[in-house]
Amino acid sequence: MQFFVFILAYPLLWLISILPFRIFYFLSDLIYLIVYYVVGYRKQTVRANIALALPHLNAAERLVIEKKSYHHLCDMFLEMVKTMTISPKEMDKRFVVTNFEVLKEYEKKGKSLIILASHYASWEWLMTVNAKTSFNCIATYKRISNKHFDELVRNIRSKYGTELVVTRDTIPLMAKNQREKKMCMYGLASDQSPRLDRIFHYHEFMGVEVPVHTGAEMLARKYDLSVVFVKVKKVKRGYYEATFVPISEYPKLEPEFKITHDFIHEVEKQIKEAPEYYFWTHKRWKHRKIN
Repeated sequence: MQFFVFILAYPLLWLISILPFRIFYFLSDLIYLIVYYVVGYRKQTVRANIALALPHLNAAERLVIEKKSYHHLCDMFLEMVKTMTISPKEMDKRFVVTNFEVLKEYEKKGKSLIILASHYASWEWLMTVNAKTSFNCIATYKRISNKHFDELVRNIRSKYGTELVVTRDTIPLMAKNQREKKMCMYGLASDQSPRLDRIFHYHEFMGVEVPVHTGAEMLARKYDLSVVFVKVKKVKRGYYEATFVPISEYPKLEPEFKITHDFIHEVEKQIKEAPEYYFWTHKRWKHRKIN
């Protein structure tokens, strides 16, 4: 049954990926109307999250952000499909790194990195960075239950040289790479809510005290990995800029949780600049502390 669903869907996805951009984004607008007005996908969650994180805005202002966020959500997932057939030249025009010299400096030092990202703007097209660096590029991901779609997503995300690993395999792989002295760059998106059995620390996020992921900091200390945040900005529809922001070169020397806190603060700055590009559909504040 999984294969039957896949062979029905794959030709449609491929046809979408080769559409000219004007028609491509017109299709995204149509999907937005269905997702937002007909299906109402996680609308109550999005509405509650925006109200909690941006209480200074009135209802009308929050509604504008809500609708724009759904527009962007539809764009971004179609852009992942577009990655199937988009040319490297076209991608270079649409996803620009403003300060690649930051990564080049770590390359010169032979220093492996953790690249921290958030679910903001385009984390899918971040994978294109890997084609321009000598690092072994590795990203964690959550496996899809349909093995055929899982393979498709892995192929899309690895198009520019990324190796995808499920979360539970990350630590063994890091240990192996360290033993073999491989220079690696590990991509982690750590801004969502951790599982209840993995809560070790709380910190304010958008003015609300919530549990935060501390795994990236723990791994950075254990394997002496420098930590860099990647800030992605949506310049206009279909165009993005990425800027690398160093957080810690020597994580073992940092006070406990400083790396985690600095990462959270960078994510907050992104959201405050343009909240419509954040991924509001996740239940980020579900385990918040209530006074």
